[in-house]
Amino acid sequence: MKREFAVIGLGRFGGSICRELSKEGMEVLAIDSDEDKVNEFKNIASHAVIADSTDEATLKDLGIKNIDHVIVAIGDNIQASILTTVILHDLGIKRITVKAQNDYHEKILNKIGADHVVHPERDMGKRIAHSIISNNILDYLELSDDHSIVEVKAGRKIIGKSLIELDIRARYGCNVVAIKQGKHINVSPAADEILREDDILIVIGADKDISRFEKQLVIDDD
Repeated sequence: MKREFAVIGLGRFGGSICRELSKEGMEVLAIDSDEDKVNEFKNIASHAVIADSTDEATLKDLGIKNIDHVIVAIGDNIQASILTTVILHDLGIKRITVKAQNDYHEKILNKIGADHVVHPERDMGKRIAHSIISNNILDYLELSDDHSIVEVKAGRKIIGKSLIELDIRARYGCNVVAIKQGKHINVSPAADEILREDDILIVIGADKDISRFEKQLVIDDD
C-alpha cells in the first residue's frame, strides 16, 4: 500500500522533499499559506492546498489525521512551526518530522512531540526524503546530478539470500560495493555472501536504478 505524506511549508527545503517523495511515487499532500508556492506544486504533489497549518480545524478538514507521516518544513516562523507540531501531536499523527531553525528550536520540538528533527543546513531534502520512505534506508549521498550511494539495512526481502540470488547488478543496474557487519566492513563481497539480519549494504548506481532497487528489495511491505 502506498504511504501517504504531507509536507507543510513549500520553500526550498520543503519543496525539495515534496518533489523527491512525489518522484518516488508516494502520495503527497502539499500545504502552504502562499498561493504562488501552492500553484507551483499543483502538478507535482498528489494534492496542493492553500492553508494555515496553525488552525486545527483546517488541518482536520484536510484529512491530516489519515496521513502516515507529516513533514513540517515551515521557514523562518518558529512560532508557526511549534504550534503546527503541537496540533499534529494532539491529533495523533503517527510520525512527525520537523525542520529546526537552531538548537534551541530543536529542543522545544523534541519536547512537544516531534519524532524527528532535521537541520536543512546539515541535511539535504533528497537524503531525508529517502530515509522517511523506509526505516531500512539509512543514508543517501548524491555523487552527481543522477548518481548516488545509498546505505540500506537488510530487510525481510533480503535476509537469508546471497548476492548471486538477488542479482542486484543485472536486475537493477546497481553495485553492492561493501557490506557492514557490525564493526566489520566487507569490501567487494563475494557473490555467495549470505545476507544476515542487521547487515548494512552500501550500494552505488544511477538514481533511477537505486529507486527501483529500493522499491523492490529495501522497502518492506507493511
